[in-house]
Amino acid sequence: MRRENRDPHMKFTDGYWLLREGVTAAHPAQVLDVTEADGALEIHAPTRPVRSRGDLMTGPVLTVRVHTPMPGVIGLTLTHFTGGEPRSPAFEITASDTTADISYDDEYATLASGDLSVRLARGGPWHVEFLAHGRTLTSSGHRNAGIMTDASGAHHLREQLVLNVGTSVYGLGERFGPLVKNGQVVDIWQADGGTCSEQAYKNVPFFLTDAGYGVFVDHPGKVSFEVASEVVSRVQFSAETQELTYYVIHGPTPKEILRRYTALTGRPALPPAWSFGLWLSTSFTTSYDEDTVTSFIDGMRERELPLSVFHFDCFWMREYNWCDFRWDPRVFPDPEGMLARLSARDLRISVWINPYIAQRSPLFAEGKALGHLLRRPDGSVWQWDMWQPGMALVDFTSPAARDWYAGKLEALLGQGVDCFKTDFGERVPLDVVWSDGSDPERMHNYYTYLYNRTVFEVLRKHRGEQEAVLFARSATAGSQQFPVHWGGDCEATYESMAESLRGGLSLGLSGFGFWSHDIGGFEGTPTPALFKRWLAFGLLSSHSRLHGSNSYRVPWQFDEESVDVARHFTRLKLRLMPYLYETARAAHAEGLPMMRAMVLEFPDDPGCAHLERQYMLGPDLLVAPVFNDEGDVTYYVPEGTWTHFPAGETVTGPRWVRERHGFLSAPLLVRPGAVIPVGVRDDRPDYDHADGVTLRAYGLRPGDEVTVPVGDVTFTVVREGDTLHATCGAPAAAWSLAAGDREVQAPPGTERIALELG
Repeated sequence: MRRENRDPHMKFTDGYWLLREGVTAAHPAQVLDVTEADGALEIHAPTRPVRSRGDLMTGPVLTVRVHTPMPGVIGLTLTHFTGGEPRSPAFEITASDTTADISYDDEYATLASGDLSVRLARGGPWHVEFLAHGRTLTSSGHRNAGIMTDASGAHHLREQLVLNVGTSVYGLGERFGPLVKNGQVVDIWQADGGTCSEQAYKNVPFFLTDAGYGVFVDHPGKVSFEVASEVVSRVQFSAETQELTYYVIHGPTPKEILRRYTALTGRPALPPAWSFGLWLSTSFTTSYDEDTVTSFIDGMRERELPLSVFHFDCFWMREYNWCDFRWDPRVFPDPEGMLARLSARDLRISVWINPYIAQRSPLFAEGKALGHLLRRPDGSVWQWDMWQPGMALVDFTSPAARDWYAGKLEALLGQGVDCFKTDFGERVPLDVVWSDGSDPERMHNYYTYLYNRTVFEVLRKHRGEQEAVLFARSATAGSQQFPVHWGGDCEATYESMAESLRGGLSLGLSGFGFWSHDIGGFEGTPTPALFKRWLAFGLLSSHSRLHGSNSYRVPWQFDEESVDVARHFTRLKLRLMPYLYETARAAHAEGLPMMRAMVLEFPDDPGCAHLERQYMLGPDLLVAPVFNDEGDVTYYVPEGTWTHFPAGETVTGPRWVRERHGFLSAPLLVRPGAVIPVGVRDDRPDYDHADGVTLRAYGLRPGDEVTVPVGDVTFTVVREGDTLHATCGAPAAAWSLAAGDREVQAPPGTERIALELG
């Protein structure tokens, strides 16, 4: 049964000179002709040098279309045969009104868009180069692009782009290996492989470099990337297709590349403020009923542990029925009453779902009769026994099937559910026929987009634009529009904690703004020490969830100090909500992740290129999780004098720092020149962040001016000599200004205050 593509990584060459056995190659040799139409260039490139008319009689010939969807982004579409029907699905690309500057003469054909241009040599061997500000960013030349046929006869299009000396490559989705992808082989192919393998739940055919550009390969099916691997001086990508489009995206900074990439493929919605608080789960295979749930919530209240969301995992439904969207009456006989009681305790409710229908579920027969389940070529429903006996997949290419599935979720919202954990969506078969005729190979990766969009739109419709939030595992390009995403099945080890962080940072460099992980690890039970270290990391992440597989994650299950650690870091995060939610707004407006690899903030610091055990939480807070029981941690501090938050000790960089931390602390440093808005409440995330806010200034130099938005209120802090001056644009509530151990308070209605630094 051809259920998933398990083909090996696609390599074509045997060293520099030879092709692998059975592989044939045809590379564009030169530009034959150039035409301009509809603001684009069309080029015909024969795959042998044209020396006489005799060379014009056989192919292949590659057609290359050069176009621009928006300023600073240029696409190249390589086409061999055009006789086939258009294949779907396709990524949804947002183009803006832009006019390319096109010119060509006997020497070059050039298309410019914003500061980026592409130049194709007309008078000599095939050569394409992308330039910005007079500098070549990357190029493709002799034997780089090509029509490649493998030993099985499969037809691939391939491109290779030069990787300049010292350039590092990032992104390609949530990948758990080294953050820098140089030397790696990456297949863009959805898989349920955990966090410990080269497989990924979230595959995105986009990479970002620290050399002023990124590349998005606009192909939803399998794309094989050889990143300085098959050819160590190039990034290679290939797909089994007759047409392949890729976009080169200019920065020059990594932030600007992400802004343009997410403008092209979609930016994240803004999650509600309540979602940034602590989530607590039943865990997966543990035993639970309403009494268990109530005991957990009571225990959190008794221990003064602020809780925002309670999550019911799979067994809220009856076994072998996933999904029927019905509460198991044996353990939850009064779901509406239970949800009302939980809501009365000021909790939001999340429930687990997946896009599969088990054969025993009453929805199987219903979905089959209505034609809403994915089918085989012979018309029968596609089924297998992995995960749920006889399970089928909902065919989300059918609008009627989407409405049917959405209707089941609407009933849960009516009961009092607030959001959904959208699990799975990776193992999508190939021996199938989709309702809309989609190509199975392309749908394998794209299925998750339709699944999560369907669920997100239900929430948006019934809860409102600012209230929709998921906890999604699988994703592809564009899925960043439906946050939040979490890292999947990790183990209860420090190694898995570190690989989870690598995955989250990689995903952030792939256009995703919000990310979480299972505190303590999913598989296995963490030791008390590991749990406490992971608590600090988890509560200094975008979103924070206590969840496990076969053991509970309530802190008192570990030791009393775990309760203290959970309380400390939860309250710390809630006090930081004025800062964190503005960072979230930037993710929504600009496509910048909340959790940022150091290279994103400091692309000109070579010391940051490979850092993967620390990150910036927003633009101004450096976080270095501790990955051992003893509390030893080594981290890098960029240039300037940084300040530990909230303790106040300073560290001057650039240099490496070694420290030892107890369980109630972790390296959390404020960037020099920053002003951090700190909230007045530490019991919930969804409060008026501007009411009583304290603006804490760190290392401002004379003449520095910092604008600090907090909700609908904008503050400005300026240093003049040894005095800080702060203004409030809408001084309805009290606020404060602080630096070091000095603080001045402004009563409601006060527009300006000053603080002497001494």
